[in-house]
Amino acid sequence: MPYPLNTPLGRFGVQTAEESPDRCVASIPVAGLVNPLTGAPTTAPLAMLVDHVGGLINHARRGSREWTVSSELSLEVVAEAIEVIAAAPGHDVVAVSRPLGRKGRVALGTCDLSVGAELVATATVRSFYITAPDSLVDWPNQPAGTLPGTRLDQLMAVHVGESGGAATVLVQDDDPVLNNSVGAVHGGVSSMGLELAANAAVNDRGGAAAQDGFRTASLRVNFLRPFHGGGDAHYRADATHTGRSSAVAEARAVGRDGRTAITARLTAYR
Repeated sequence: MPYPLNTPLGRFGVQTAEESPDRCVASIPVAGLVNPLTGAPTTAPLAMLVDHVGGLINHARRGSREWTVSSELSLEVVAEAIEVIAAAPGHDVVAVSRPLGRKGRVALGTCDLSVGAELVATATVRSFYITAPDSLVDWPNQPAGTLPGTRLDQLMAVHVGESGGAATVLVQDDDPVLNNSVGAVHGGVSSMGLELAANAAVNDRGGAAAQDGFRTASLRVNFLRPFHGGGDAHYRADATHTGRSSAVAEARAVGRDGRTAITARLTAYR
């Protein structure tokens, strides 16, 4: 099932093939997309797919008058993911999610991501259940909208910012198409922004290191509060370790109110 282009999922070409309390299947195109901070091929859109399909399996188990809010996202990527994706430009990355454990006040969804028959990542999303809000925004369900461009920075409505120091900054502009049903930036979009900034931080924002340097191996995201774009909203990342073979970066999404809304840790390897 494709989504209208004026929704977060439609903007990035996400399609849902199956949706049930036992199994969800969705896909996203990734080939050809690059990190706007480094110019190197990126696996950041995998986080968009994980947020959708991992959250969807938890959402599918909700009860009457219940709604889900994702609190954690964890993504593990194989070292050869970039090559596998590049070698199959006509194939989307497909994710299959299933519930892990029983549903309580909190639910855990697990998913595997593949290109063809080759596994490129595995991930989990943890969500908790709340009473369904009265002010949910209905997403359009009819074909509509146009794309702002084909580059990842255009799709995400982000641009490179100045940090005044060693940190890497990616500014999140206000674009209502990127918002979720409660009016905040979609969790998949913000997870991508955190990955892009953190990956650039460990690779010193580009140059030769962007092509032959550290590749994202794991991304762990904690959603603390709604993240709103526009104003001074941005993703900021600092490398906390860069060794010969591994690197670690801490990242955060700061909303237009100046408060940290989301945090993340990225681990990368050469």
